[in-house]
Amino acid sequence: MSLVIANAGVPILAVRYPAIACALVPVIVSEVLVAKRMLKLDTFRAAAAIVPANLVSTLLGFPLLWMLLIVLQVFVGGGPSGFWSRAYAVTIQAPWLIHYGYGLRWMIPAVSVYLMIPAFFVSVFVERWICAAFWRDLSKPRVRRFSWSAHLVSYSVLLVSVALYYFIRIRLG
Repeated sequence: MSLVIANAGVPILAVRYPAIACALVPVIVSEVLVAKRMLKLDTFRAAAAIVPANLVSTLLGFPLLWMLLIVLQVFVGGGPSGFWSRAYAVTIQAPWLIHYGYGLRWMIPAVSVYLMIPAFFVSVFVERWICAAFWRDLSKPRVRRFSWSAHLVSYSVLLVSVALYYFIRIRLG
């Protein structure tokens, strides 16, 4: 007889999407500040490009990235057993995390941090493309440098925020 578990997986997008949406404001603020400093833009002109760029990457980019990672997860399939199964889960199986019971306590924070890596690259490229359309008078190399710099700043803020949130949450039980 086999056991069927109703909660056999955790769709990480559903778990993390509310936090991603909440992070929009500090991300936009940090990127506007970088644009003002690096590109010498006024607040309105910087925000006029950065707000829609972040909305597109949040509302379309992350869900599309998640679906792509799900397809990759399906093709890669199962993984090793024992301790390495959980390490495999927080990387390859990150988009739809296999339920390991109590292990989810550390696995969801680990997946949250791990998924920032592909999300970073999606954000850099999608938002750079949109900002370049708004800032046609700026050279492509300047917009490219801005995009990498702004996302290094905003993702550093996100990484520290996620780490603090989970550290406090795990410590408080």
